[in-house]
Amino acid sequence: MGSEISTANFDPSDFELFHQKLREETKIIMEWFHGDRFDRSEPRCGLELEAWLMDRECNPAPENRAFLEKMNHPLAVPELSKFNFELNILPRKLEGPFISTIRDNLQELWSLCRETADAIGCRVLTAGILPTISDTMLTISNISDSLRFTAMNREILELRKQRPLKIHIEGESERLSVEHHDVMAEAAATSLQLHLQVSPDNATRAYNAAMILSAPSVALAANSPYLFEKRLWEETRIPLFEQAVWAPAFTDKNGRVVSRVTFDTGYARHSLLETFLENLDGFPVILPVIAKDKPEKLFHALLHNGTIWRWNRPLIGWDSNGQPHLRIEHRVQAAGPTITDMAANAAWFYGSMLHLVSEPPGIELELPFEDARANFYSAARHGLRAEITWRKGKRVRLSDVLTEELIPGAARSLYKAGADARDIEYYLNGVVRERVISGRTGAEWQNNFINKHGRDFRRMTEQYYRNQQQEKPVHEWSW
Repeated sequence: MGSEISTANFDPSDFELFHQKLREETKIIMEWFHGDRFDRSEPRCGLELEAWLMDRECNPAPENRAFLEKMNHPLAVPELSKFNFELNILPRKLEGPFISTIRDNLQELWSLCRETADAIGCRVLTAGILPTISDTMLTISNISDSLRFTAMNREILELRKQRPLKIHIEGESERLSVEHHDVMAEAAATSLQLHLQVSPDNATRAYNAAMILSAPSVALAANSPYLFEKRLWEETRIPLFEQAVWAPAFTDKNGRVVSRVTFDTGYARHSLLETFLENLDGFPVILPVIAKDKPEKLFHALLHNGTIWRWNRPLIGWDSNGQPHLRIEHRVQAAGPTITDMAANAAWFYGSMLHLVSEPPGIELELPFEDARANFYSAARHGLRAEITWRKGKRVRLSDVLTEELIPGAARSLYKAGADARDIEYYLNGVVRERVISGRTGAEWQNNFINKHGRDFRRMTEQYYRNQQQEKPVHEWSW
């Protein structure tokens, strides 16, 4: 949800001044795009992982302040609720054993998390939605100690004129309808967020490719079939997050109301500048924190961008020499089930991005944006069983797209980029492909466990936790 802010008290003049600075910095971004200022280095990747704190009975534990203070690690930070925290992995090139290095670095950090949690009587878990979370736990009393989160909650409700947030999700056999007078329901959703630095030469195609890949990506990593003990979508995080912070911003060319969590309004046409212009003109400011930084630091533009949660979000960052670069943040994958699974999911995404961006003339010319968007929600609802629209309007099984095109294409592209051959074979063919062929995602494991043992969500979470400790990929889990 972003870094901490210095104040949470705003008045109308703050919003006016912030928007002035936002306009000034957007003009600088425009000049950078037109003046070829962005780094053209080889692609780099990184990730963020959101996770859960549980007590010994697998219930959410609101202890992230004590946990983070004891852990005292710069790559571990709070998330929206006291039940959650976030881990970050430093960026690296897509070459050599980068996949196993990501896995090892994340595992090392996760081991430290486990030791720290154990010292305060807790456990840590990665899951898209913790099966034991209840609606009554997601209250403002459990918001993290953060000015940013407090201010964001207040300002989103202000945009909504204090109307309650209504969450209505329909599964195949069950439905959920609840109301919240705060944004805390969003805290039930935790994700793996993948970053890929891109060259300005191919940034537009990379952004479009990330949107096209969102359907297979969300299905491949599906791990959130239950919310408040109701079976809903295979990846229930998607409608949950969209509805939990629903704040209408503008109406797009198709007459669709666009909120702050969005699949976006269309493919990029000429450059990623288009999204920053849309930020300026389309989305109201909700965190008007005024900084004294030089305009070239883009403080206000980047803070504003961080309060617009596109499922694929363009970012601007800087290297150690102060050179600006462009990144795509891919936000659709659920956290978990294991470090190995997540390393494999990341490798598949990075390789698939290279695959789609490298092919002429581009799949976005064969797949209209509205089809890519519909694919995403169908895949979130049905997982690997979804049927989607693919090249030239052909209807295909999503699992076939993965096994016949995207997994082989990702493998070839990673080989070409210089990634370690053994890593590619294990993570793409030994983990991702086997998961797709078997259909055994984290969501499918949870569904099978409940079907076999009944609706005992504490027992399911305990078994999930034990399986996660063994670090076998989820397609090898028993229930």
